[in-house]
Amino acid sequence: MSVATVSRPSPYRWLVFVVLSCAYLLVYFHRTCPAVVAADLMRDLQAGATSLGMLGAAYFYPYALMQIPAGLLSDTWGPRKTITLFFSLAGAGAIWLGLAGSIGPAIAARTLVGLGVAMVFVPTIKIMTHWFTRGEFARMMGILMALGGVGAYTAAQPLAWLSLIMGWRGSFILIGVATLVIAGLVWVVVRNRPEDKGLPPVPDTLSDPPGSDSITLGQGIKMVLGNPRFWAVAVWFFITPGIFFSLGGLWGGPYLMQVYGLSKTQAGGVLSMLAVGMIVGSPLLSWVSDKVLVSRKKTLMITGACLCVLVGILYLATASFSHGMLYLWFFLFAVSSSAIVVIGFTTTKELFPVAIAGTSTGLINLFPFLGGAVLQPVTGWLLQIQGGPQGPYSPAMYQKVFLFYLGLSLVAFICACLTKDTLTREPAKSAL
Repeated sequence: MSVATVSRPSPYRWLVFVVLSCAYLLVYFHRTCPAVVAADLMRDLQAGATSLGMLGAAYFYPYALMQIPAGLLSDTWGPRKTITLFFSLAGAGAIWLGLAGSIGPAIAARTLVGLGVAMVFVPTIKIMTHWFTRGEFARMMGILMALGGVGAYTAAQPLAWLSLIMGWRGSFILIGVATLVIAGLVWVVVRNRPEDKGLPPVPDTLSDPPGSDSITLGQGIKMVLGNPRFWAVAVWFFITPGIFFSLGGLWGGPYLMQVYGLSKTQAGGVLSMLAVGMIVGSPLLSWVSDKVLVSRKKTLMITGACLCVLVGILYLATASFSHGMLYLWFFLFAVSSSAIVVIGFTTTKELFPVAIAGTSTGLINLFPFLGGAVLQPVTGWLLQIQGGPQGPYSPAMYQKVFLFYLGLSLVAFICACLTKDTLTREPAKSAL
């Protein structure tokens, strides 16, 4: 009996992954960068708290609405073309934001950024399903999310330093140029699958059940939306990353500066722990889910309970943390509300056949950004009705916001308890 020789995956996949990771790093930079320069934006654009919330949300609405088209284009037009075109639009939007003279153009520019970066994550997942094996996928997702954390880090203290040197306008123009460069590299380097580069297919990738290759877009959408387990994950995604985007991506900076009197660079230092939490937590939670708990559901439940505890502590001790405790709190908050999404996405992917990976991932990816789009301006509104358009806002005012977050966190924990566990046995071993 002969044994078939299985070719090893080409090392070229690492170059593909590096380029896509650089793009995703910039996605997270664009996502969280307003927090550290929020005070500058309010001053120079003459924006109140509600207007600033709208500026932050302008990223999230197009991002959320483009997730279904992102899945469709990934499954039909192809992920490489999709990323290149739309990421170029994001670069143009960032440059426009740096040149904006008032809140209206700034919101329009931020909308263009959100539209452009919306077409990175879902196509990247589609590409990874062809370049990496079944056993590698969750780990590679963890690494990708960790590198997104690097992007969040650059949007904290490094951006604070850069804005002191170049101003926030020069900083956004520079990052816009960098975004255009990465878009060009995606076109030159990335291919949708190894065969497009003349390489053999990667063995043991995610396989589909018979007949799944004939699933149409409409059938795929119906399959996803008709699964009750999808909706438990969807509500969890709306709340958990939504709170992260609201506090970590916008209002954390004003909170630290107004309640604790921190400077922009000091606040940036604390907010950088959000990135550290993502960098450490994403691969760690993937490993815990795969090897320790051997369960997606238990991992979601434990981190959901931790988030409730953390937000409860923030509510009870809004103005009572030491400087060191602020660093620790924001680190743990990032692990529980952002790093954990790697398990949420993996759970969603495992609920459905890979033939509709783009569709299912795109549909679930609506919800975290709808959460950010809703919670950022709602938080601004909650503050503004208490302390006026531009504040400053007192600890008691922020405390009411944190009580609102606590209620949402409890709902998210219930949703985690209702999810289906898509990993119930030890996955097959594979070496990276």
